[in-house]
Amino acid sequence: MTTKQTAMDVDTAFLKSRRGIVKVTEMVTLFVAFVCFAVASTPKYIAATVLEFFITSLLLVLYLLKLNKRLTFFFWPLVDVFNSVFATVYFITLSLMAMTSYINTGMLIGGIACFLLAVLLCVESYILFSIITFNRPRTETQNT
Repeated sequence: MTTKQTAMDVDTAFLKSRRGIVKVTEMVTLFVAFVCFAVASTPKYIAATVLEFFITSLLLVLYLLKLNKRLTFFFWPLVDVFNSVFATVYFITLSLMAMTSYINTGMLIGGIACFLLAVLLCVESYILFSIITFNRPRTETQNT
């Protein structure tokens, strides 16, 4: 009886890339916003930051474990772009609401953290959109 073990490859180079650094920074910013909104006791803002933290962590794990190469039924960079674009619009709105109607300092700092997150999401959208190929040969995109 033979047992076949499959080892998971961890892509540590992803963490050192621009995309990896931006993803990790997004998660840190989301955690800061979550803590600030939790201190301020604002459940609707807490829910938004937890949901995006969950989505971002799933995408990070997907890229770290190279599951995007195994699960090919989605074009993962495009899914990541859509997430980044919609989250940018959502967190700009959320940050403006939090900063204009703040009750305490935690809510104000959480709004500022959400605005910084929106900037990071814009950067990630730009990086991802420049990687996605539309009518370019595959060899051109492998050099970027």
